Parts: sequence; C-alpha cells; structure tokens
Amino acid sequence: MVQKAKILLVDDRPENLLALEAILSALDQTLVRASSGEEALKALLTDDFAVILLDVQMPGMDGFETAAHIKRRERTRDIPIIFLTAINHGPHHTFRGYAAGAVDYISKPFDPWVLRAKVSVFVELYMKNCQLREQAALLRLQLEGSGRDADGEAREPAGLLAELSARLAAVEEQAEALSKQLKTSRRTRRRWPRRPIWNASSQGCGERWTHWNRGPPEARPR
Repeated sequence: MVQKAKILLVDDRPENLLALEAILSALDQTLVRASSGEEALKALLTDDFAVILLDVQMPGMDGFETAAHIKRRERTRDIPIIFLTAINHGPHHTFRGYAAGAVDYISKPFDPWVLRAKVSVFVELYMKNCQLREQAALLRLQLEGSGRDADGEAREPAGLLAELSARLAAVEEQAEALSKQLKTSRRTRRRWPRRPIWNASSQGCGERWTHWNRGPPEARPR
C-alpha cells in the first residue's frame, strides 16, 4: 500500500506556512514545515518528498542557495522545486530561479487554485512512480523465488519465469517513461517564458491577483 506523499513547505514566515497548509490541505497529503533553508536540508536527509515549495527571500540561506544544495545531493536532485516569491525583478530574476533547478516560479500573491493544481500534478507523478517501484520490487522477489521448489532445489518453470520476466520488464518500462515525462515537463517549463493570462481586481478590497501561464503557445488558452 502506497503511503501519503510528503510535501516540503519552506518559508521563514509562520503566517505564510499556515496559508500554504490551508491551500494544500485539500490534497490530503503529509505537509512538512521548514522555517529555513538549513531546516529544509535537514528534513531532506531522512525523508522523501514529492515536491518542495521554497520561498526565495529568506534570512541566512535564501531559496536559491537552498535549491543549489538540494540539486547537488544525489538523494534529492530529482525532487521538483516550486519557487514562491514576493519580489519580482524581471526576467533575469525569474531565469535565476530556473537555473537553480526550479520547475516553476510563482510570484505572490498567487491564485490558490492554480498552486494546488500544480502541486497535485507532481504528487500524482510521485505516487505513480512509487507504485511502479513497489510492483517492480515484488516481481523481482517472485522471479528470484520461482527458480526453487519447496525443498530449495532449483527448478525450471519456463512459462512462469517468462511471464514474470515480461511483467517486470513492462513495469520497469512504465517507470522509465514516467521519469522521462517528468524531465520533459521540467525542460518545457524552463524553455517558455511566463506570460500573463488574466488580471482581475477583486471589488471592494483592491486586491490584485495575477495568474501566470508557462507553456508552449498551443497550450495557452485563447
């Protein structure tokens, strides 16, 4: 049985962490807090995460430096990172985020529905990958055990071995395809610049929400 995915939330402001938890609670996954880059790196030493939401502007080790440490580690280099920032210094600042290894770069204030949808995609990919890995491990065990009888003597059930080998190859192929899909998604997001889709000011309170779309022209709404 696949356990819930863990999502790492990194921000030095408790109110921001609370807001992220409120937005992502509907996904019914395990949300892990970290109030600094150092605390995030410590959490990554022992746990596996489906995605990391990382604030850019933090005292001490900022988001860019934290991401650089994450990408240098063999264990954590493939974990998707979504940068969240309240500052916007133009395309150069955004490019720095993607150069640091982020799969997305979102400016505050952001649409909570959009953020939840983005995170859910990476959670789904992570869960599917975990399921495929578990299936592959189980098939390997069955394949190894199928070569011996009850007395431990070697036997050759050619049909069974062939079936298990084929199933194992299929599962491993699916896992590889899923990994390629995730890598392709990252490259596509880095290639296309962010473009505003819509701007809407809420009546009465003056708040302004901006949703940025990233993707090839054919994927953008008309």
